[in-house]
Amino acid sequence: MTNRKKPRVYLTRKLPDAVETRMRELFDAELNVDDIPRTRDELAAAMKRVDVLVPTIADRIDEALIAEAGPQLKLIAGFSNGTDHIDVDAAARKGITVTNTPNVLTEDTADMTMALILAVNRRLAEGARVLTDKPGDWEGWSPTWMLGRRIWGKRIGIVGMGRIGTAVARRAKAFGLAIHYHNRNRVTATTEEELEATYWDSLDQMLARVDIVSVNCPYTPATFHLLSARRLALMQPTAILVNTARGDIIDEAAMIQLIRDGKIAGAGLDVYHNEPSVNPKLVKLAREGKVVLLPHMGSATIEGRIDMGDKVIINIRAFYDGHRPPNRVLPGRN
Repeated sequence: MTNRKKPRVYLTRKLPDAVETRMRELFDAELNVDDIPRTRDELAAAMKRVDVLVPTIADRIDEALIAEAGPQLKLIAGFSNGTDHIDVDAAARKGITVTNTPNVLTEDTADMTMALILAVNRRLAEGARVLTDKPGDWEGWSPTWMLGRRIWGKRIGIVGMGRIGTAVARRAKAFGLAIHYHNRNRVTATTEEELEATYWDSLDQMLARVDIVSVNCPYTPATFHLLSARRLALMQPTAILVNTARGDIIDEAAMIQLIRDGKIAGAGLDVYHNEPSVNPKLVKLAREGKVVLLPHMGSATIEGRIDMGDKVIINIRAFYDGHRPPNRVLPGRN
C-alpha cells in the first residue's frame, strides 16, 4: 500500500486508541473522536465520498443507503460479529464487499452469559442495591433473607450450539449444570461426549424440561421470535431465560407478560427489541427484582474490542492489496 494512495476510511464510532492509531498509520482514516452516533444523513454523505465504511451494530446500513453510495465505496468493513444491520445482498448488487469480525467475542460473551445466570438465580443485583441505595436498612445476615436458587445440579438448555453456545456449555458444566442443547445441526460426537450434552431435535420439548434457557443463536430472519409466545409458555414456572444474542430472537412482550404472571421465574438480558430503547415494563420488573438488565455489554472487554479492530484492519488491507478479505460475508447468508 506504500506506493498507492491510502484508501479513505470512515469510522462511524470511536474505537480503542490502539486501533485508531494503527488506522491513521495505514489509511486516510476519519475518526469519530466524540463518539456521537452518526445520523442517517451523515452516513449517506460519507458513503458518497469515502472508499471504506466501518460501521458498528448500531448503524443500520440498509438498501436505501447503499443505493445512494458513491461508485468509489467498495468495502463495508463491519466492526461487529453479526451482519444483520447491513443489507449484504444490496451491497453485493452494488459491487460492495462486506466483511465482519467473527470469532473474537466468543469467550467474553460466554463469560457474560454465565454472569447473568448467576445474577438472576442468586439475586446479585438486588443484593448490591441494598448496600448502595439504602445501606442503613441492612440489619445483617439472616437465614431466610435474599434466598436465591442454586444452579449446581440444574439443567441448562442452550439455544444455538455454535462457538458461543459451546463456550457457555463448557462454563456451565464446570458449575455443575447438566447440558442440553437445540441446534440446527448436531455437534460432533466428541463435543457431546466432552460436555456430556443431550441434543434435542425439538426446541419445544427442550424448553419444557430445563431450568435455565440460554439464547446463543445468531439473529436471522429464521430466528426472529424463535422463542415465540407459544414456546415461552412451555417453560417451567421456576425456569429463567438469559439472552446475550439479539433481542428480536425473543418475543419480548410475551416474555414480560409471562414473568409478570409468574409463569417464568425471571430473566437476564443484555439485548433488547428496538434497543437502545428499553421497554419500561422491563425496567419495572428489574426494580422488582424479577429481571437483571445490562446495556448490551456482553462483548465489552478491552481485549475483545482491540481484536475486533485488528480484524477490520486486516480485512481492509487484504482488500486493497488485491486479495479476498479473510472475513468476507457472502450474500444470502446474513
